[in-house]
Amino acid sequence: MERSQQTYEMFVRLVTRLVMEELERFQRSVPIGVSNRHIHLDRADMDILFGPDSELTRKKDLGQPGQYAAEETVTLHGPKGELSRVRVLGPLRSESQVELSVTDGFALGVRPPIRESGRLEGTPGVTITGPRGTVEKTAGTIAALRHIHLDPETAGRIGVRDQQMVKVEIGGLRGAVLHNVLIRVSDRFAPEMHIDVDEANALGVKNGDRAYIIAD
Repeated sequence: MERSQQTYEMFVRLVTRLVMEELERFQRSVPIGVSNRHIHLDRADMDILFGPDSELTRKKDLGQPGQYAAEETVTLHGPKGELSRVRVLGPLRSESQVELSVTDGFALGVRPPIRESGRLEGTPGVTITGPRGTVEKTAGTIAALRHIHLDPETAGRIGVRDQQMVKVEIGGLRGAVLHNVLIRVSDRFAPEMHIDVDEANALGVKNGDRAYIIAD
């Protein structure tokens, strides 16, 4: 009887430890958002592509507060080809920005550098066609650096800071540890990791899967 009690207590301690470890792991994880090719527009380009004083039509809310996919789409033209029905994301920004995967760049004949959003100096341009006009951009095309959005409370709990580079573990049959993942912290953000379609396909993940943050 005593041995049975000891075995039971050891089992309870083991299960408790495993549950606590899994809970801690979950608390250090964030949902994954897979980012397909898209474009952000400024007011000037919006006017040319869709008409003066035109407004975006909200289609679907995205993971980040206030961000949404619009009904509006454009066609991108490069030296080798074009990509049609590229989704516009809202709201409008201070500067237009095209976000592609490396594979998309091959299709267009451009080489988008891997950059943090908004860092557009020295980037290639593409031609953008909308229903009302065309814009020739000399810069503004990037492949987005994989990154994690966090609110300050979550960042503090995990122990990471804005602009820190971390490693991230992704499980599954094709899982891997990813290096050079940028942390972005703002009270305007919700916890979410963004990767592009190329990365998602390589890892075998989809929207809503979890990524575990490993702080260096």
